[in-house]
Amino acid sequence: MSGRFTDATVVGAALAGLVALAWVLTPALAQAPQAPQATRIGYVDLQRILARSQAGVQAREQLEKEKVGMQKQLDGHKVELDKLRDELEKKGQLLSADARRDKQDQLERKLRDAQRLAGDLEKELQRKEQNMGAKILRELEGIFTRVGKEKGYVLIIERRQAGVVYGAPDADVTEEVIKAFDDEMRKAKK
Repeated sequence: MSGRFTDATVVGAALAGLVALAWVLTPALAQAPQAPQATRIGYVDLQRILARSQAGVQAREQLEKEKVGMQKQLDGHKVELDKLRDELEKKGQLLSADARRDKQDQLERKLRDAQRLAGDLEKELQRKEQNMGAKILRELEGIFTRVGKEKGYVLIIERRQAGVVYGAPDADVTEEVIKAFDDEMRKAKK
């Protein structure tokens, strides 16, 4: 009987030891690192967003209207220059040397004024384009965050600025951003 008692005692002690070990290890196993989840990274094409979103289209249309207005201003100056040039060519021989020199100086002044105006208008158009682009980018920041959180992305990068040479089509969130941005703009107008 003493052999059975020792075997039962050894088995019982071993079983108790295993239970105690399981009880101690259970919290540690629960906190053990699990298999890593796939990290989702997406990209957007800002040029496509600016070209296809409602806000981008409206900004481009506004810039085109302003460009047309600026072109009309330049065309008005061109008409004046052409008139002075024609007058100088046709009547220049009949004018005195002083009068011809005055007309030539007037033409050169108007030409410089027109060139200066063209440069100023070009700078103004570039400034407006940059301001509109910056405004759209500020509005897009919240959209990027929302789409990233909703779709489980840990990172969304801009395709061209980041130098992405390949991006899987399913990582391209540009269309989702355009849709969310257009929805946001429609809500803001109401």
